Amino acid sequence: MKKTLSLLLVLSMVFALCVFGQGAAYADGMDDLIAAAKAEGELVVYGSCEEEYLAAACENFQKLYGIKTTYQRLSTGEVPAKIEEENGKPSADVWFGGTNNPYDGLAAKGFLDNSYVPQNASHLTKDIYKDPNGYWYGIYTGLLGFMVNKDELNRMGLETPQSWDDLLKPEYKGLIWLSNYMTAGTPKLVANLMIQLKGHDEGIQYLVDLDKNIQVYTKSGSGPSKNVGTGECVIGIGFLHDGITQIVDNGYDNVGLVVPSDGTACEIGPVAIFKGAAHLNAARLFVEYALSPDCVEIAANHGSYQFLVIDNAKQPEVAAEFGLDPSLVWDGYDFAEAAADTAQNVEDVMAAIAASGSDTGEGRFKTS
Repeated sequence: MKKTLSLLLVLSMVFALCVFGQGAAYADGMDDLIAAAKAEGELVVYGSCEEEYLAAACENFQKLYGIKTTYQRLSTGEVPAKIEEENGKPSADVWFGGTNNPYDGLAAKGFLDNSYVPQNASHLTKDIYKDPNGYWYGIYTGLLGFMVNKDELNRMGLETPQSWDDLLKPEYKGLIWLSNYMTAGTPKLVANLMIQLKGHDEGIQYLVDLDKNIQVYTKSGSGPSKNVGTGECVIGIGFLHDGITQIVDNGYDNVGLVVPSDGTACEIGPVAIFKGAAHLNAARLFVEYALSPDCVEIAANHGSYQFLVIDNAKQPEVAAEFGLDPSLVWDGYDFAEAAADTAQNVEDVMAAIAASGSDTGEGRFKTS
């Protein structure tokens, strides 16, 4: 009898590991949530991280919990526009990845749900990695900087820019790419950083002057990084982990990474639940999963090398090998101020660029 009971216990433990996975997504006290989520049986995810990681994360969630999970990759500018248009009846349940500034904007307008406090949020290493009102929780962070094509700079006899002010030099005219302020989260962070570093008027003027050297604004924040290795873009402004992807995964060893000497900021890639989500329990379980090693550790296997912000996950070694570290962020950057000011800052930047007589059409500011 004892042998039979022991065998049943072992089998039940094996079953639990197969169903719930071996990472931190499953924890004591989540049985009711898991049962409720499985009863709903479905989840819809909008993702603003790179599509390969988005697909892997969603497919792994479906495998762990048996919940049908569909996903769509949208930029951090597209998601708010879609959710606001749907006005309380969102076609997705959760938002995964991207940059936190657009999340702040949706939260301020009442389109995110903060009714659930995830247990796994206790593993976040800093308070800045979560919204103070619980509307989103961080899953990774990445450094803002420059990616350069070393071969092209050498061919032109140009030095690698080392600071934001360097980017204004006339020799870089037409060589710089940034993403579109209206469709991506990356340039919103750039705008916030410049305004905090230099003051409002000086920061806006800097971005107008920078615009004179920018060839194109891509729809996606990772757009510049994807064109540096080929030389189509010589200097790309974006997140440096995207540059690592181009070097390590795509073999572009001609790409150099630069942390600006005059200060930089970081993105926080969040996860959040849309208010009015049709599959609320599945969404809550997905948030727990997103804040676990089961989710974040697979990023490095799918071309995403951001730093992880939970204390029970293994950091991607390749990021440290390239000398990148979250501690390089300018310690004066105020996340709360950025959250409050992003929409106005972007409006001010676009108005100033247009007033300067610059081309703000879709041929240059890409929307697709």
